[in-house]
Amino acid sequence: MTQPFDVDHLDLRPSSHALELRDLLIEFMQEHVFPAEVDYHAHRCAMGVEDHTLPPVVKTLKIEARRRGLWNLFLPATSGISQLDYAMLAEITGWSLELAPEAMNGQAPDTGNMELLHLFGTDEQKKTWLAPLLDGTIRSGFAMTEPAVASSDATNIETLIERDGGDYVINGRKWWTSGAADPRCAVLVVIGKTDPTAAGHVQQSMVLVPTGAPGVTIVRDVPVFGRHDQHGHCEVLFKDVRVPASHLLGQEGGGFAMAQARLGPGRIHHCMRALGAAERALSMMVTRSKSRMAFGKPLAEQGLVQSDIAESRLAIDQARLMCQQTSRIIDLHGNKAAANHVALAKVVVPRVATQVIDRAIQVHGGAGVSDDVPLAAMWGWHRAMRIFDGPDEVHIRSIARNELQRPSLFDLSISAGATA
Repeated sequence: MTQPFDVDHLDLRPSSHALELRDLLIEFMQEHVFPAEVDYHAHRCAMGVEDHTLPPVVKTLKIEARRRGLWNLFLPATSGISQLDYAMLAEITGWSLELAPEAMNGQAPDTGNMELLHLFGTDEQKKTWLAPLLDGTIRSGFAMTEPAVASSDATNIETLIERDGGDYVINGRKWWTSGAADPRCAVLVVIGKTDPTAAGHVQQSMVLVPTGAPGVTIVRDVPVFGRHDQHGHCEVLFKDVRVPASHLLGQEGGGFAMAQARLGPGRIHHCMRALGAAERALSMMVTRSKSRMAFGKPLAEQGLVQSDIAESRLAIDQARLMCQQTSRIIDLHGNKAAANHVALAKVVVPRVATQVIDRAIQVHGGAGVSDDVPLAAMWGWHRAMRIFDGPDEVHIRSIARNELQRPSLFDLSISAGATA
């Protein structure tokens, strides 16, 4: 009988260099990132939701992260570590999602955009956009989702990218363009249709659009469950925006394929950071249950609370193994070979994260739904994760199709006279 997996997928040991980075990162989190959270949130509250400048404390964290060699770890070509190695590190950054990824130049959507530029950019595009992104001197946005169509099916996208002599002219409306509210955002990766008459998956192309180009309007920052992130998730209007043809990323008609290449590792990185958030929520749940008394004994001695703690540990560890295996497959065989595993992880991990965070909220009682602890904000973001980078339903559909096409490993034909 054919084995359902290759044995080399099961070697999930990190490299020695990754283990060294892990120790450095944990020390960085404990000594610098966690203490900075109070200053970060105080600054954002003082400045108000309309202000999207980076709090000064994060600038200090960036300097420290670079000093420790914790910079651009997401990109194997620059970090020298594998996706499996980075998965372990990405989880740790998820302990403090608003500060740690940004401090280490590993914040979405920049990471995905840098991967695109690294894979498909011209020398000039890399010089103009990739180099400063890697240096952390600018930020970027990714403009794919649209308010007027179901963007879970990217072939629905209506934004037009039309060739006019030596230029492309862009017209359309996007939203959930993450990063666009940040004053440092210098370029948007825009996906739209260059040939609406072509086959469905080759109609789209990507162009690099400077945020200051005439006709680009940042309409508003869209809140996530009432919260405005520092870098923003924006509605953006493109009206007769003109860019040189040299701003085409990759080939005409290659936008859909490049989007899939971008989303493979990116989805796993999101998943691992989500597991980091789940770990923090579980730790908070345990600490709270030990210190809070109810009905004459600590919550930690209540059977229902113990069950919540145990179920959370079971779910987190299972989900982590799924992400590690997926990362290993990406390292060995590439994004395409790992597509179904990525889909599995993208469905499972946000479910696990929201379930664990919800249990922690319940154990914290009234405090859990307040802003005195980070759980409410954590839950909101990870609930949104069940929609961004492909909603659950799209991934479940893909998983089912893959399963239906898989050759059977067993001969289970039933004869007419078979008995139980």
